[in-house]
Amino acid sequence: MKIAWSTRDMAVPDRFTFWNDTMSRTLVPVRLATDHPARFNGSAQVFGLGALQFSLMSHCLLQASRPAKLIRQSDPEVFQLHLVLSGRGRMTQAGRDAAFQAGQLLLIDSSRPFGGWRGSADEPARSLIVQFPRAALGLRSDMVGQLTATPIPVRHGITGVLAGHLKHLADNADGLTPRDAQTVAAVTFDLVAAACADRLEATALLSPESRRQALLSLIHDFVRKRLGDPDLTPATIAAAHQISVRHLYKLFEEQGVTVAAWIRRCRLEQCHRDLADPRQRSRQIQDIATRWGFADAATFSRAFRAAYGMSPRDHRRLTAGDGPSEDAPPRP
Repeated sequence: MKIAWSTRDMAVPDRFTFWNDTMSRTLVPVRLATDHPARFNGSAQVFGLGALQFSLMSHCLLQASRPAKLIRQSDPEVFQLHLVLSGRGRMTQAGRDAAFQAGQLLLIDSSRPFGGWRGSADEPARSLIVQFPRAALGLRSDMVGQLTATPIPVRHGITGVLAGHLKHLADNADGLTPRDAQTVAAVTFDLVAAACADRLEATALLSPESRRQALLSLIHDFVRKRLGDPDLTPATIAAAHQISVRHLYKLFEEQGVTVAAWIRRCRLEQCHRDLADPRQRSRQIQDIATRWGFADAATFSRAFRAAYGMSPRDHRRLTAGDGPSEDAPPRP
């Protein structure tokens, strides 16, 4: 389920009031204020993914507070994890007072009072927000609560993988089927749990499934960043993650694919994308193939035809609107 709105479609006097009421109904009840209500603008997309709610928010300067009285009136008992895309702000919760900025993760607990502000007159605040039940991570809520109002930098490793996953979800959430949504929600829970446990130095408390999914996501990220390396092998992947090659094979077997087949598929997807890119029309096909780890032209051409039912040259011509090459076999 998707809900989307923008205050730009409304009469100026109604914009801030609508935003205030809608945010309290959609996320958690809060008290909002802004310095210039008549100038306020905001937009949001909210996706329901089972027990998980995923949102993309953009808005002008806002002050927000959730006092104890409001919590007593209504508390959904959720955590919110914000990936800050742009804008800066400040937040106070559980005796901690922290400034935050783009490129950080920020955790908020609906069951404890908080206050703060976000955005500025010069730069709107943009965030990806994951909201989920406090008990959903499989970690003790009091432990996870230690991370509220403590900005977490997005770096290499699990926080980088989580941030990449959330950005990819923002780009593709519209196309998710109900079954896809369940799978994506499960993966998101596992990555959030792994990122929190890593920050708390408590990865031993993760469930076996969360540890497995976090490791697999780290491996996927490692491989995607090295697709152009023709020497990328199961042995190098396993060594980089301090696991045996046998363990690596088992992880991929559980996904119904071999390590080599997954690497080849990722390389082909990148080649497929680049060959359709008009900005790369002047590049030689083999240059693109080499860039993504295919050292042999014949091997690349066979693999591409097997995956997409046409040669790399025909794919490039068709996406350019030129039609298939003259020597292409007739299609049924």
